[in-house]
Formats: sequence, C-alpha cells, structure tokens
Amino acid sequence: MPEQRRRVSWRPLVRSLHRDCGYLAVGLTVVYALSGLAVNHVADWDSNFVRYRQTHTLQGTLPPDDANAAREVLNQLRIEGAPKQVERYAPDELRIQMENRTLTVNPESGRVVEEGQKPRPFFRAANWLHLNRGKKAWTVVADLYAIGLLFLALSGMFMLPGKNGLAGRGGILVLLGAAIPILYVLLSPAAQALK
Repeated sequence: MPEQRRRVSWRPLVRSLHRDCGYLAVGLTVVYALSGLAVNHVADWDSNFVRYRQTHTLQGTLPPDDANAAREVLNQLRIEGAPKQVERYAPDELRIQMENRTLTVNPESGRVVEEGQKPRPFFRAANWLHLNRGKKAWTVVADLYAIGLLFLALSGMFMLPGKNGLAGRGGILVLLGAAIPILYVLLSPAAQALK
C-alpha cells in the first residue's frame, strides 16, 4: 500500500502570526487612530491644548512701576517663571505675557483676567508621536509598526480559503478597499495639483 503524503497546511501558522501581530499592534493602532482623527480636525479644535479664561482679584495695591507690579501679580497668583513681556496699554490695563498665558491686570481695581492654554496630555503626546516629532528612535518604531500593518493586511487576505477568502468575497472587498484611495485621487479637485 503506497504511503500517503501528509498535506501540510500553512493557514494555521498564518492565523497564529496574524493574531499575535494584531494583539501587538492594538496599542499603537489606538494611539495612531485617535491622533489621526485629532490631526484631521485641527481646524475644528485644538487637540494639543485646552483654552481657558478665568478671573482673579488681587489683595492690596500694586507698586507703581510695571516690573514690580508684574512681580507682585505673579506672587499673589502663585505663578512661577519670568514674564516674556510686561506692557502698559492704559492706566487701567497692564498686560503680562507668560509662556502659555496672558494676564490682563487692572491695577486700580485689582481685577486680573487670565487667558491661556493647558496641554491635553494624551493627545499632545499622541500627536507628537503620530507626526514623528521624536525622529530617530521613533522612526524605527513607526517603521516596524508600518511593516506590522502590512503583514496584517497581507496575511489577512490568505487566512480563509474558498468563497469567503481571496477567491470570493474577500477579493471583492480587497478591490473595493483599494478603489477608495484611487478614486479619491482621480476624482478629487484637490488632487489636481498631483498631475
């Protein structure tokens, strides 16, 4: 009786590698996806900073000279750092410009309007990574992630055999997915600059 050749299936190996690579990519995918949404809508909202405005009332009278008045305002409001600029616009308006805030002081009433921005910790860091501001070392991580995504895309096409795989429904979906960027470039007025 002739010995039957045992057929080795490579699909279980592809499925295992696809699964493990997928789990490994989850964290980076979430960061890149959320940051991508934020960066795409930069005209609608500032994903790096939250703008704020608040009012304070100072105690006592301020010194007559601008530099000492600014120092007293910062002391009372417990704001550290040196002002970038101190400028008097009128007798009742002293403006103190800091790194991420502006203080508009009425020396007569002691009223201070503080306007500024505070960083959004997650989005600021995610956008920094997404736009590759980290360079060198992060470029290696981003390249490995891109290779991982290519593997996930390609291995995903060969996981299922038959009508649900690349020879059937999967092939149609792959063509539809590829058609989206191609049609956008061909039909978009904004893409005319590429020609």
